[in-house]
Amino acid sequence: MNAFRAAASSSRAAFAGRRAFSSTPRSPLAKMTIIGRLGAEPELRTASTGREYIRYVLGTSTGPRDRNETSWFRVSCFDDGPRKDYVLNLPKGTLMHLEADAKMDTFETNEGVKTTRLNLVQRNIEILSKPQRPSEEGPMGAASPADSA
Repeated sequence: MNAFRAAASSSRAAFAGRRAFSSTPRSPLAKMTIIGRLGAEPELRTASTGREYIRYVLGTSTGPRDRNETSWFRVSCFDDGPRKDYVLNLPKGTLMHLEADAKMDTFETNEGVKTTRLNLVQRNIEILSKPQRPSEEGPMGAASPADSA
């Protein structure tokens, strides 16, 4: 009987991470996690509705160094306040971990060609490293103490 209780309690623990009871249906959602480098400094844009957002590209590389292929992902960020300023001030080459909602959008170009594009909306980022800048030197052209550590 104790073995049965132990099995029952462990199965309850497995279900603890599941969604709690809700009267609304679960909404379908696609998420992506990408670790890559900023291909350019993020830029502030304005949507047709007048809402400001940040747009940036994140690059990931695969394959051996001599035949390296890079995939570029366009990301939109709708953060406000200090988070908006933080993202806007990230330099090109920053290595980051991105969590984003993903959606495939289909639209027609000005030339009349039907196109499908992956649309990523940033939910969370973690900066893993910023690029080293060769111009970060102390007085008289000497390397700063942080460089020798």
